[in-house]
Amino acid sequence: MNGILSYLRRYWVVYMLALPGLVHLIVFKYAPMQGILIAFQKYSYRNGIWGSPWVGFENFRVLLQDAQFYRVLGNTLLINVYNIIFGFTFIVLLALLVNEIRLNWLKNSFQTFIYLPHFLSWVIFAGIMINLLSPSEGAVNKIINFFGYDSVYFLVKPEYFRSLLVLTGMLKEAGFGTIIYLAAMASINPQLYESAVIDGANRVQLIRYITFPSILPTVAVLFILNMANIFHSNFDQVFNMYNPAVYETGDVLSTYLYRIGLLQGKFEMATAIGLIFSLIGLLILYFTNRFIRRLNVTGIF
Repeated sequence: MNGILSYLRRYWVVYMLALPGLVHLIVFKYAPMQGILIAFQKYSYRNGIWGSPWVGFENFRVLLQDAQFYRVLGNTLLINVYNIIFGFTFIVLLALLVNEIRLNWLKNSFQTFIYLPHFLSWVIFAGIMINLLSPSEGAVNKIINFFGYDSVYFLVKPEYFRSLLVLTGMLKEAGFGTIIYLAAMASINPQLYESAVIDGANRVQLIRYITFPSILPTVAVLFILNMANIFHSNFDQVFNMYNPAVYETGDVLSTYLYRIGLLQGKFEMATAIGLIFSLIGLLILYFTNRFIRRLNVTGIF
């Protein structure tokens, strides 16, 4: 006990610095977890969480009988799988390409250019995309018309909408995603490259045998986190870009939760959905981490 008190007295400044973050975590993350009880109740505003009647798993039963729920679940899964296959891969490749730029002024300029969209809200960025894809005045359709083809109504075609979500997500967040990988590349020992060049390695071989293996632990951690969020969706992006014409392929769990939770007041149903997919996300996180560790790559725990 005396050893613990001595340790706390020695590092009390560090713990005081961490205290605001700890309080924020408890108040805004752990305390609201009592709200999961709503998933097992017929929630009433008047009675509150502790006074509402219990209904057991009735909300889950009703949810699993809703055909619309399965549709938005399928859309969410498909969009996130596309994001992992194309978006995640694109960011890794982009980071590797940016790292190969040898002129510092060009490298810094390019990084700034691809990073800027991250600072725009989805309201602004979605507005830009809607204007670019406009069938009458949009730059994309102007180019299509120039080559003699008819305008394409991208934003009201259900078959295009998932691809547009993935593409716009890549355009907006690719620059931010590359920062982590570039930071990992900056820690690689330059002597490894020098030795490989002396042995006759070319640029592609340097990337294949030195750069990529060195950032593989970082890639693995981000892949695990992406897999854990496979049932989550970017509400801001979808809400600002979709419309009733593309609900068939564009409606996702976050927008479904918005409608049944906030617009229809079915808080118990929304809580049940959130609880189900939080638990599933935790399981995916665990098993993905085990799979990564079997590949002799460091996971997150």
